[in-house]
Amino acid sequence: MIVIPAVNLREGACVHPAGGARDGESVQLADAIEVARSWAAIGFGRLHVTDLDAASRRGDNAAVILSLLHSIDLEIQVRGDVRTIDEVDRLLQAGADRVVVGARAIEEASWLGDVAFQFPGRVAVAALVRDRRVTTRDRSTMPRDVLSMIDDWNELPLAAVIVTVAQRDRQMRGTDLFLMEDLTELSVHPVIAAGGITTLPELRDLEDRGVSGAIVGWALTSGGLDARVLADQFSQQ
Repeated sequence: MIVIPAVNLREGACVHPAGGARDGESVQLADAIEVARSWAAIGFGRLHVTDLDAASRRGDNAAVILSLLHSIDLEIQVRGDVRTIDEVDRLLQAGADRVVVGARAIEEASWLGDVAFQFPGRVAVAALVRDRRVTTRDRSTMPRDVLSMIDDWNELPLAAVIVTVAQRDRQMRGTDLFLMEDLTELSVHPVIAAGGITTLPELRDLEDRGVSGAIVGWALTSGGLDARVLADQFSQQ
């Protein structure tokens, strides 16, 4: 399993929201490029970059993302409010190794199929899950269990499936280990856990359950987890 540091961008800075609130960042570092370089220097092999402004449709951090792609020698997967095939293509052409799609991919299965087959192995789908059901952008819960959606996604040439457990993420209580185990048993694609992961034992538990990667943000940036230990011990996918 690999640990993937999260670089969350808001107004050009690297932030980690407290409880999901826009104005409640618990950590804010002005130089996002330097943060990314520090993760590369420590020995991580991949970054997960999220444009929070684009995701909330309050602007974007396109210039910072381009700088990251051009100046950091790591695999970088990019997430924002990516809703068109042209946007996916632009990010890949700019140097992103993967593009992460969320809301539209969840709501429009045909669009996800189109983009996955146009860019095989370069698109990951991200799902926010509450009580094992996928939650949409307006925080309503879809009638489908995430495990049933895995069956559909198995038919697509995706790079990975990224899953965040909503109620645990907001409380920094990690993820749902039983759900992650079920997901890894069903998915033909790598499963990546995200959201609220703060302890070394939980990372080991995820690894034991077959999870391919874990996206870690606040715990790394705040120093709650030793970055060098994680880069050394969780570097194999």
